[in-house]
Amino acid sequence: MQRRDRRSGQRGNDVGHTGTDTDVVIAGAGPTGLMLACELRLAGVGVTVVERLAERSGESRAGGIHSRTLEVLDQRGIVDRFLAEGQPQPVGHFSGLYLDFDESESRHPYPLMILQSAIERLLEEWAAELGVHVRRSAAVSGIRQDETGVTVELSTTDADAGTDAGTDTDAEPVTLRARYLVGCDGGRSTVRKLAGIDFPGTEATMTALIGDVELPDLPEDYVWVRRTAGGDYSAIAFEPGWFRVITSEFDRVADRDEPVTFDQLRESLVRVAGTDFGMHSPRWVSRFNDAARQAAQYRKGRVLLAGDAAHIHFPAGGQGLNMGVQDAVNLGWKLASVVRGQAPESLLDSYHTERHPVGERVLHNTRAQSALVRPGPQTDALREVFSSLMVYDDVNHHLRHMLTALDIRYAADGDHPLEGRRVPDADLKSSDGATRVHELLHAARPVLLDLSGSAAVAAAAGGWAGRVDLVEARSEDEYWTVPAIGDIPAPAALLIRPDGHVAWAAEYGSTPDTSALRTALATWCGPAAQR
Repeated sequence: MQRRDRRSGQRGNDVGHTGTDTDVVIAGAGPTGLMLACELRLAGVGVTVVERLAERSGESRAGGIHSRTLEVLDQRGIVDRFLAEGQPQPVGHFSGLYLDFDESESRHPYPLMILQSAIERLLEEWAAELGVHVRRSAAVSGIRQDETGVTVELSTTDADAGTDAGTDTDAEPVTLRARYLVGCDGGRSTVRKLAGIDFPGTEATMTALIGDVELPDLPEDYVWVRRTAGGDYSAIAFEPGWFRVITSEFDRVADRDEPVTFDQLRESLVRVAGTDFGMHSPRWVSRFNDAARQAAQYRKGRVLLAGDAAHIHFPAGGQGLNMGVQDAVNLGWKLASVVRGQAPESLLDSYHTERHPVGERVLHNTRAQSALVRPGPQTDALREVFSSLMVYDDVNHHLRHMLTALDIRYAADGDHPLEGRRVPDADLKSSDGATRVHELLHAARPVLLDLSGSAAVAAAAGGWAGRVDLVEARSEDEYWTVPAIGDIPAPAALLIRPDGHVAWAAEYGSTPDTSALRTALATWCGPAAQR
């Protein structure tokens, strides 16, 4: 089995490939920006992350990682770090209506309750290990694009701020020259505005308050979401004795910038639930709303958007952070291939083509979930009908797959059921011993997995030697389980993209279509090398 070390190709700093200060500037050191930075460093691309805040925020708006994102972290060999600090939840929900999880669909068939602050810390630690450079107390204030790159103007806010190794601040305004700029700077993205990218959508119609508190008097029979005449509320345990409390009042709309106090959260809970359940000792409180917007384009020249900079929505089902991390994993390897001159710039267009529909679907289902928690007899009737449908496995499975993103299928040229889908984490046996499919992706490189022993597969990929890892193995299972499809025969061979999606697959027992394989290699890995 031929594999590259996960750090092969990396340089020890953020210097660009073409005399620029860095190859890629990422605005925003949240989960999306940090994940993207790590993906680029794994590919040996120089990257600088700029972050407005002097240190990580103590707020933890997001509070969970879904199955597909856990798989992505597993593909990079770091999922155990997150599992050690999170709490697997036995069930999920769609607008407060229970969803069952199927253990056969993923090695991580559960949502993991873990605070965003912990997620950011773990990602920043990994980023430091990979040599990611983070410049804190620096915000993007201007951008200028041309044919060869982008000049990023930064304004600094606190010359004394700084964190651990790999992080610094600057006292004076600076500019950075890079090949590309990626805005991961949140729903009010400065990068998006400076690039002139439209952000159409719908305005807020309600306000919700959120806080992490101690909650001693919560009833034992409490369930995910409770609706009342005044709105709805939820309380989710994330540490012994500690709960995330959320209240929604649909007759109130407040500016998101308006400060929130613990007393306001307590008063809102009393209005909605009739009691504050004795809550005390808040760590932080904030507010959000149901505004829903999506960038009209995820790429404009040398500027790209990911995470909340590309899409905002009502945070039902905890999909936002997960979608941002998956944006980063879709974009990272493509951007690295272009920067390194291995693939044409047109490969970047597939980022919008693949991820914009995913964001659109999340906005759609979160609007539906928002409608299902509003007070009133019409909603009561709708929830009753909806709940009666969810007893059917097909309905339950559809909603579960949608929330966890396990069912995403990107457009594919072939008709094999795996093409375009995320690859199952099947058990394998190779000459090096036992392994799993997702372990083959730790280096964030394309993998050509040959399960048939056909010399034709390796020969067809000869022009991409050094860019694609060839792995010869056999599947331990005759059938692989694929969400939204069911069990299918293990394939004879498959080309797996660095993000874990299948670019090409061959039916077991058939002669692999090596012409289609070469087309897929050229599409996703760039032209074959000239011999």
